[in-house]
Amino acid sequence: MSLLIKNGEIVSDGKRFKADVLVEGEKIAQIGENLSAPADARVIDASGKFVFPGFIDPHVHIHLPFMGTFAKDTHATGSKAALIGGTTTYIEMLAPAGNEDLMDAWHLWTGMADGKSACDYSFHIGVTNWNDQTEGYLRELVGQGMKSFKVFLAYKGAFGIDDHALYQVCKLAKELDVVVTAHCENADLVAELQQKLLSEGKTGPEWHEPSRPESVEAEGTAHFATFIEMTGAKGYVVHLSNARALAAALDAKNRGVDLKIEVVIPHLTLDKTYAEREGVEGAKHVMSPPLRDKSNQARLWDALDRGEIDTVATDHCPFDVEQKHMGDGNFTKIPNGIPAIEDRVNLLYTYGVSRGNLPIERFVDAASTRTAQIFGLYPKKGTVQVGSDADLVIYDPAYRGKISAATSHVNNDYSGFEGFDIDGRPSIVTVRGEVAVEDGQFVGTEGRGDLLRR
Repeated sequence: MSLLIKNGEIVSDGKRFKADVLVEGEKIAQIGENLSAPADARVIDASGKFVFPGFIDPHVHIHLPFMGTFAKDTHATGSKAALIGGTTTYIEMLAPAGNEDLMDAWHLWTGMADGKSACDYSFHIGVTNWNDQTEGYLRELVGQGMKSFKVFLAYKGAFGIDDHALYQVCKLAKELDVVVTAHCENADLVAELQQKLLSEGKTGPEWHEPSRPESVEAEGTAHFATFIEMTGAKGYVVHLSNARALAAALDAKNRGVDLKIEVVIPHLTLDKTYAEREGVEGAKHVMSPPLRDKSNQARLWDALDRGEIDTVATDHCPFDVEQKHMGDGNFTKIPNGIPAIEDRVNLLYTYGVSRGNLPIERFVDAASTRTAQIFGLYPKKGTVQVGSDADLVIYDPAYRGKISAATSHVNNDYSGFEGFDIDGRPSIVTVRGEVAVEDGQFVGTEGRGDLLRR
C-alpha cells in the first residue's frame, strides 16, 4: 500500500515546514516538495492541516485489577479510542498484585492484548514485590525488550513496595540500562491521614484530596529521587500533579539526578472542585495523585513550555459509574482513575496551543517525540522521518466540537471532561501506513497492533 500526503504542514523534531510525505508499505519513504505517487497510491490532500507523528501515551491502564474490580476497557475498545484521539502507540502499566507471580501476570497481560489492539503497544513492568525470583524474571523480560519498570510508593498492601525493594529495583535498572517509572506518594502518611479523616466522619469523595495532600506527593517525589541518585539509575516520575512536587523533582534534576517528569492531562485541565461534587459526581473525578487546587495549573503549564516537564500522558483508567459507587460512604474504596486516552491530544492542543501559550513544536515533543526517546522507541516512533514507521496524524485545526460520553469510544459510561470545548481533531490517522481513522471513525484493522520490543 502507498499513501501520498500532500500540502500539509509537518511538525516534528522541533521544526515545522510544508512538504509532502510518501508512505510505502509501513514506512515513510520520502519527504519533500511536489512528490509524485505510484499509480496505485491513495493521495490525501492535507491543505490547511498539520501532519504530526503519531502520538504516544506513556501511561495507560487497560487491564487493571483495583479495589476488588477491574478497569472497564479492553484492548480492542481502548486502542480504537486511542487512535480516534490521535494516539498510535501506548505503553501499558503491567501492574500485578503484590502476591501475584510476575511471569503469570506477564502472560495474562500480553495475552489480553495480543490480536486485540488496533495500534502498537508496549509495557512498563510493574514490580510490586521482591522475592527470590524477581530479579531473574526482570532480567528475562528486559531481554524481551521491556525496557522500563514501574514501582508504586503508594497503595501499601496492594501494589506498593518498601525501600529495600525500591533499592533493588533501582540497582538492577542501572545495571540493565532500564528506566524506573514511579508513582510518588508516601504510603504510610496516606494511610494515617485516611484513617484520621474516616474517624472524623469525613467519608465523601471531597476528602480524597486532603488524605493525599501536596506535601505527601512532594515527599514521595524527593524520596524516589534519592534512590535514583544513590544508584545512578534513570528515573521517571509519573503523573506529577502540583508545584511542590515539581519543585522537589527539579531540585533533584539540578543536582544532576537523571529524572524525567510526566504530567497527565487531567491535572492540566481539571481541578479539585470536580472531585468535591456531591456523591458519585465527585467520585467520577477521584484519581491519585488527586486533582489539585487550580493554582497549580499555571506552574505546570509553564514547566511544560520550558521542557522542565518532559511528557504529557493520561493515566487512563476507566471505571464506570456503578464501580465508582463502591466508595459510597468511604472515599478510600472509590476506584481511582478516569478515562482520558481519547481526549489527551485534543485537550492538549486546545488548551495548550490554540488557547494557551504552548508552542506547537513543544506540544508534539511532549505528546510524542520525547516519550519515544525516553522509552527506546525513537526514531521508529515519535518522528516524521524517512525510514520511521508511518504512524501519522493529519490534524484539522479548524474543527470545533465538544467532548461527551455520548460520542466517546472508550468502554465507559461517563467522561471526566464532559462539555469541554475542542479546537481541532485528527481527520486521518495512520498506523504503520494503514489508514485507521477517518473523520472521527475507526476504519482500520482490528488486532493489527504489535507488541513493541524496545
